[in-house]
Amino acid sequence: MNIILDAFGGDNAPKAIVEGAVQAVNAYSDIKVILTGKEELIKEELALYNYDRSKIQVVNATQVIDMAESPVEAIKRKNDSSLVVGFNLLKEGKGQAFITAGSTGATVAGATLIVRRIKGVKRPALAPVMPTTKGTGVLLIDCGANVDCKPSYLAQFAQMGSIYMSKAQGVLNPRVGLLNNGAEEEKGNMLTKEAYAILKGMPLNFVGNVEARNVNSGDYDVVACDGFAGNIALKMMEGAAQTITSMLKEELYKNFKSKIGALLAKGAFRRLKKRMDYTEYGGALLLGVNGCVIKAHGSSNARAIKSAVNQAREFIIGDLVNIIKEEITKVED
Repeated sequence: MNIILDAFGGDNAPKAIVEGAVQAVNAYSDIKVILTGKEELIKEELALYNYDRSKIQVVNATQVIDMAESPVEAIKRKNDSSLVVGFNLLKEGKGQAFITAGSTGATVAGATLIVRRIKGVKRPALAPVMPTTKGTGVLLIDCGANVDCKPSYLAQFAQMGSIYMSKAQGVLNPRVGLLNNGAEEEKGNMLTKEAYAILKGMPLNFVGNVEARNVNSGDYDVVACDGFAGNIALKMMEGAAQTITSMLKEELYKNFKSKIGALLAKGAFRRLKKRMDYTEYGGALLLGVNGCVIKAHGSSNARAIKSAVNQAREFIIGDLVNIIKEEITKVED
């Protein structure tokens, strides 16, 4: 299988992207990687590593889409950008997945305009898998692709999320929740109340409303929401994790006794960090488009890119695009 990587997307491009690609082809024998971007610079980075040269191809792209650019205008204007070239390769079937750590807005716009939506999908949705206290994963969908939503969008997000967790993650009868400001059925605004009513009538394991504090409880496998609330929830989780880590480190090194305690608990802290580390989870899937598209974190390092490649492998092996197409068609019919 061929996986396309935007070598010039993200804060640490191209170094981290290239290194992650090398790690991936060395770890997974069933993949090849296509790197898009400025060929000369990519090849300079590749020359630093040992790998099977037949496993990585470089496709030249002379332009780069910056984070501050208007997403739609950038996609239309920069036809030779690493992002647009990558999307075109995916559309043409030269790869089965596309991964970028670049602009979220441009990623959503490019996927929608170039790769296109699956027939029947109202809006594609960003869906990262987040860690939980029970060691499982929870899919938060949507996390920023659609800030303004209709109730039917949220219902379809829940459906696509349930399909992914079932077919790609092996979760039996995924528990689906709706992000809200209270657990009771009558809570929420017009959007969530109407979405709740739709979800109750769908063939999903819908378990009700979810307060933000319980998203990571392990009691849910999928949490559906609009992109505005989802993005706020996601950023709050990231910020809280960073704050707690910083405060804990400060307290542990405050005096001699706490330093001894930190040394004794070093193994536990290492395991906790691994459970919370986004680089272990890959990126946010853009579900609902005609191909596997993954938006990696903007600050992704090589390990995060390697994880995103593995995430793409699992998506392709699970034939998720065709399964989503079939399930969406059933509902539409």
